Amino acid sequence: MFMSAPHQCYTITDTGAVCDMLDLAQRHWPDVQDRRQLLLRLADAGAAEFAESSAARPFERRFERQQAALRGERDFIDAELD
Repeated sequence: MFMSAPHQCYTITDTGAVCDMLDLAQRHWPDVQDRRQLLLRLADAGAAEFAESSAARPFERRFERQQAALRGERDFIDAELD
């Protein structure tokens, strides 16, 4: 009797771009010899990068809106007025 796994399983072949990424990860984490562990570390590092950049976006958008508003203020200022 076959029981399906409660979570999705993936098959990744260590060739081409995946091989290159794992080789790069091996140089970055020389203490990790298991390619599966390197793959998991790469996924974790990528997720952390996405989380960090996503957290910064609201602040970046607010800054951009503030800059746009300040640029618009020039239309209301009379530079010739003493």
